[in-house]
Amino acid sequence: MGKLGGVPPLAVDTALAVSFTVVSVLLGQKPPPEGWGHLQLDAVGYALIGMVNLPMVARRTAPVIVLVLICGAWTVFIAAGYWPVVNSLGPLLAVYTVAATRPVRTAVAGAALMGIVWVYAGRMGEQSSMATVVAQSLVFPAVMCRFGFTARQSTERAERLAELTEQLRREQEEREQRAVAEEKGRIARELHDVVAHHMSVISVQSGMAGYVFTADPSTAREALDTISDTAREALEEMRRMLQVLRVGQDEPDSYSPMPRLARLGEMVERVRGAGVSVELQVAGEARPLAPGVELCAYRIVQEALTNVVKHAPAARTAVLVEYESDQLTVSVSNDGGRTVPATIAPLGGHGLIGMRERARLYGGTVEIGPLAEGGFSVRLILPTSARTGSSRYGQS
Repeated sequence: MGKLGGVPPLAVDTALAVSFTVVSVLLGQKPPPEGWGHLQLDAVGYALIGMVNLPMVARRTAPVIVLVLICGAWTVFIAAGYWPVVNSLGPLLAVYTVAATRPVRTAVAGAALMGIVWVYAGRMGEQSSMATVVAQSLVFPAVMCRFGFTARQSTERAERLAELTEQLRREQEEREQRAVAEEKGRIARELHDVVAHHMSVISVQSGMAGYVFTADPSTAREALDTISDTAREALEEMRRMLQVLRVGQDEPDSYSPMPRLARLGEMVERVRGAGVSVELQVAGEARPLAPGVELCAYRIVQEALTNVVKHAPAARTAVLVEYESDQLTVSVSNDGGRTVPATIAPLGGHGLIGMRERARLYGGTVEIGPLAEGGFSVRLILPTSARTGSSRYGQS
């Protein structure tokens, strides 16, 4: 009983009231059937027609009152000697509205009221068959009640569906927020390991600088330069970690080496062992990068290959790592294979959320989506520091 195609309910009801009034007036212009003995419409009859039909403007806000008013005016119209059929549409719609908006008991009472007026109208007709009149007084209100009950059930189902849809949307947002928080927490813990690596480098280099400070000043100076650069990177990693840090469950310390791009070959071999065809290519001159940058690229490749194993195990997959002067580009693409499209959500999913969070953390971008020729692609672009060299981490 809400808006109809964006039109306010009051406008709809006003149009119905006017339309029913016009139809009743036009019907009243014709002479009653022969033998009925009813009066031709005059000024009083037209006024009563308006009293029967125009109250339908308020049928949604006060359906029971409107039904009583309509039936009362219709009774006066019949008692005055006018043809009852002229005003029969308004009471039918009033009964329907009560059934669609009020409890069953009220709707049954309203239908009974209309049935009584209908029988009264039949008794006023000279050619009326009482059996037919009684049957009509039972069937017509019952049919309108049935239509009203069905409309009310449909409205209640629609409202319930809208509530469930809104609840589902809220739950989905909450899940995504939790996923982002959990992923940021995991990233922060990994960045903690990166910072710990930097601190280890600083500790080793400071010890060596102190050992050779007087015997080999040039070596001590190199160690101090390494300490300065490493401390600067450690502070940057700590800043990133504080940006994403969330309180989470404690995890046991891991003493395994920090994942680096040099270990992508091992990952590819493991994926091949799962039955997926994967090829790894490296373009440009490979060079050590900041540990956080390499960890970011490694994890995104890992997540992309995990999605291939889950959703397109029969696809041929290519991993391309491109070293450029000021950026690192990593892409993972597949030809689709026996991919089930319904299992891939290009704009959602916890893994894809994690990819975007990692890329954003290091000032990079990640493009995720289907390929025009078929298949799926993940492309990561990360800015890098050309100053990073192997000598700074070789002694850690």
